[in-house]
Amino acid sequence: MNNSKPRNYVLATTIGLFFMTSALTPKTSAQTPPRTNAPSAPRRALTPADTLKSPEILPDHRVSFRLYAPKAGDVTVRGDWMEGSGAEKLIKDDQGVWSVTVGPLAPDFYSYSFTVDGMRTIDPKNAMIKQGISSLDSMFEVPGDEAAFEANRPGPHGDIRIAWYQSSTLEMQRRVHIYTPPGYDSSRASYPVLYLLHGGGDEDSGWSMIGRAGFIIDNLLAEKKAKPMIIVMPNGSIPRPANFPAFTPGTPPSPELAAAMAASQERFTKELLNDIIPYVEKNYRVLASRENRAIAGLSMGGGQTLRVVTSHPETFAYVAVWSAGVSQQNAAEFEKRNAAFLNEADKVNRLVKLFSIRVGDKDTLAYAGTRNLSELLNQHGIKNELHVSGGGHTWINWRHYLNEFAPLLFP
Repeated sequence: MNNSKPRNYVLATTIGLFFMTSALTPKTSAQTPPRTNAPSAPRRALTPADTLKSPEILPDHRVSFRLYAPKAGDVTVRGDWMEGSGAEKLIKDDQGVWSVTVGPLAPDFYSYSFTVDGMRTIDPKNAMIKQGISSLDSMFEVPGDEAAFEANRPGPHGDIRIAWYQSSTLEMQRRVHIYTPPGYDSSRASYPVLYLLHGGGDEDSGWSMIGRAGFIIDNLLAEKKAKPMIIVMPNGSIPRPANFPAFTPGTPPSPELAAAMAASQERFTKELLNDIIPYVEKNYRVLASRENRAIAGLSMGGGQTLRVVTSHPETFAYVAVWSAGVSQQNAAEFEKRNAAFLNEADKVNRLVKLFSIRVGDKDTLAYAGTRNLSELLNQHGIKNELHVSGGGHTWINWRHYLNEFAPLLFP
């Protein structure tokens, strides 16, 4: 048997080996300068910020905040566990680290921010962020039994979905967060809907982030304390015109500001009824009837909720207004604008099965107006339930309000 290879095969193999060897052999040419022993770039010097921990939750529920700012002259921290308008001052050590310890704090979720030489900022060592339309806050959790209702506990969880829709009212794309209960995708069932509105300065992620709405409902469902439901959390922050009147927090609104705020609430009402609800009822399996719709809102969202129910009481069977109301100076205008609603108490009481009103006793922004709203409704024979809790104008209260309101829905 002849094992010799043809001449052209041997030649091709030799050429191939030549090029393979050439490809594997490092080249040294004028285009590739030889390696040198040039020194590497200097490494960044370590600072106390590299190992800093903030916030630190101590075993006794006190919380330590730290910030590395060696050139700063004044650092404070402000959080929603605090009452009044003051702030905690941080003390600077000889390494440029500012620190303060507060508490003990009750188990809960909290938001806070630093102010460094007059500039408000988040905590650079904390990745838990609460978004807003014009600012950010940092967040932390103090774990404990009191916060179990809003904690991420083992068991079935629903989904938080983010959707975009075209707003014909605002002529722009808008975003909405939507909670669907556990088993939604594997089921053919249709569900009632709670439309849940945030407050001023926040946007549609507020209720699912700092509001913990998904976990609150998950835990209620696991304990069989609430009916499975879809929660729609829209962006209630309507773009403001350039000439929108200025507002000073803690002061009564001027007539110009009150009129501008009313116009903004009306635009949101139109968007909710003409864009958001139709989008949800087209794209999700919902029970599209008044008996299966609820609406609740806090602060600005409470004002929006009130605007919706007074102008369209036939839309929602369950209503909650939290930390919002009617001031004494605006009561006459409110009664005039909503005369049709207020003068048809029998009709309203038949349509609205539950009208829940809640506020904290230390809520300097809304306490008086919220109580005034309840009294005004009582004067006109419209049934409502007023509950005054402790605490102020904070998410600490509003999470509890949702936890107490959801079990009352869709019996």
